[in-house]
Amino acid sequence: MKDKEPVNQIPASAVTGHPGAGKTTLLDRIGTGRTLEAYVVGVAFLEEGLLAAALGDGRVAFIERESTNPPSFVSVHDGACLSLAVDLEEQRVLTGGDDGRLVSTGTGGDTTEIASIAGRWVEPIVFSRASGLCAAAFGKTVSLFARDGSAVGRFDHANTVGGLAFDPKGRRIAAAHYGGVSLWWVKAGIQEPKRLSWSGSHLGLTWSPDGKYIITAMQENELHGWRISDSVDMQMAGYPTKVKSMSWLPKGRYLATGGADSVICWPFHGKGGPMGKAPLDLERGSDSVVTVVAAHPRHGVVAAGYKDGTAILVQIDSAHMVPVKRPGKGAVTALAWSADGEHLALGTERGFVGRISLSDWRAPS
Repeated sequence: MKDKEPVNQIPASAVTGHPGAGKTTLLDRIGTGRTLEAYVVGVAFLEEGLLAAALGDGRVAFIERESTNPPSFVSVHDGACLSLAVDLEEQRVLTGGDDGRLVSTGTGGDTTEIASIAGRWVEPIVFSRASGLCAAAFGKTVSLFARDGSAVGRFDHANTVGGLAFDPKGRRIAAAHYGGVSLWWVKAGIQEPKRLSWSGSHLGLTWSPDGKYIITAMQENELHGWRISDSVDMQMAGYPTKVKSMSWLPKGRYLATGGADSVICWPFHGKGGPMGKAPLDLERGSDSVVTVVAAHPRHGVVAAGYKDGTAILVQIDSAHMVPVKRPGKGAVTALAWSADGEHLALGTERGFVGRISLSDWRAPS
């Protein structure tokens, strides 16, 4: 496809301004934190508030809710954990490792190998609650698994898969790779995928909650997107660094992204989605760059973590910003909300894991 001028550009204000400083954080007042002594790849809430953390040394840590008890650790991978996902019943976690293994781990410490391909890295992993299927990327191969862990599909690509997402109904799976995206029907047999093409490496992928758009994060400092109905594509450029995290706000009205020193939110409500529209540039929390974002499951609020270790909550429709964590302890590498939105967890590259419990996201001032 011939290159064209970007239809959307981040305004200069996204990389200027004055961060909030010197404020007491939520972790200071109502949170807890501990160091797990390994890079935190991902965090996720399980049933009854139990927190799981996948670590760069191959372990999975389980941290009890509101407890001073030490975490329980399970050695899962011979090497690093690369990806983390919660199973549909929120009682177990799936992790992919650089040992080529996809493993299910229970809170009691039991492990079950779901699949293994020697020499492959296993990332990412995604679940569809609508279909009950799980998909995992083993290098160039995407494998589908049923609830019981049995393999039910396999899709091969010419290049390594960097991102995966199910459509909202769980009927299709999208895989991002060099040159664009491949769309597969999950229950079809032999098939040719629908191709959404754009030159370059596509490293991450998300499917809009209404099923109308697919957005990828690229090796370049930009996003690329397609309207699926007619394959019309769009560029979202102007980021100072690579976008490594994207998260949809409730009902898919906005897509929150990292990659700048404030949270950038692209509008997807209304006809045409973000095409020809400027993004929202939310309140800054640091002079550093946003590394990870996580939208609240119910409200117009985004949690954002920064390269310098800062974390904040910021409201979509105002300049209201709440500090969550002070700088330090390494870049924020993971953020997760509980399903009810009353618990937030974060992890950093130096192994710090923090969590806060909020009946109201705004918390006491």
